[in-house]
Amino acid sequence: MLCAGCSDSTGTQTTEAKRPEKSPASSAPAPTPSADHGATVRAAVEATGRSTARIDEQIEVTGGPAQKFTFTIKGDFDMAGDKGGLKVDLQGKRHLEEIFADGKVYLKGVVPESPDMWGSMDRDKPEAHYLLRAPVNDPEHVLRQVSAMRDVKKEGEETVNGAPTAHYRGNLDFDTLTLRMTPESRAKGAKVRDAMGGKLPVRAEAWVDAKGRVVRTRLSYTFGPVGSVATMTLSDLGKPVEATPPAESDVVPATSISGVLPG
Repeated sequence: MLCAGCSDSTGTQTTEAKRPEKSPASSAPAPTPSADHGATVRAAVEATGRSTARIDEQIEVTGGPAQKFTFTIKGDFDMAGDKGGLKVDLQGKRHLEEIFADGKVYLKGVVPESPDMWGSMDRDKPEAHYLLRAPVNDPEHVLRQVSAMRDVKKEGEETVNGAPTAHYRGNLDFDTLTLRMTPESRAKGAKVRDAMGGKLPVRAEAWVDAKGRVVRTRLSYTFGPVGSVATMTLSDLGKPVEATPPAESDVVPATSISGVLPG
């Protein structure tokens, strides 16, 4: 958008000498473009994608007055190298371990009868089954969604990880919200969208540090009694990350991955 800074000047007639008046267009200052905060967020996501980070994510899900669940996702991730390790926990009762390496994702804890067995799948094959859940909790998926936020505004300055940051807020369109979601889950989301007048009110937020990197994201929605808030904090950016796949003898190829822990 443009910020119209036009004055109401029409020039001044002098009595000293005959001088042509300046037209309103020539005397008014040129319009100044407003800051493109969306571009700032996209650049920050791109910069973060060239680095590594410690991941600390918390997802709070409300399914009704008596249904509240909290997922925690912690680990280290190399966005540039597409590798890392995450541990997923559901309120201290259910656990999942994930390793991203060599174009694959390995998961331990999805087969109850074989708790030490790893399942594996190509990194780009898993799909999301729930709103605001990334496929296999992939932090790069979250960053991709945040980079596509619309109607971005700057909320102010805040401290994250002990350092000053700029806080931005926008919203997600339906395609971004349902990115890599199963057709069944996407169809359910479309029904909710249509029932709400054609738009799902999903907020996206990003905190960008002085070096132009994303150090926190938040996605959230509330639809009546249900809702979800997913907050991911990135720290120790630039720290080396190692990710070693499990032994082949402990791995079983998977054709699909589902469940609340993988997302």
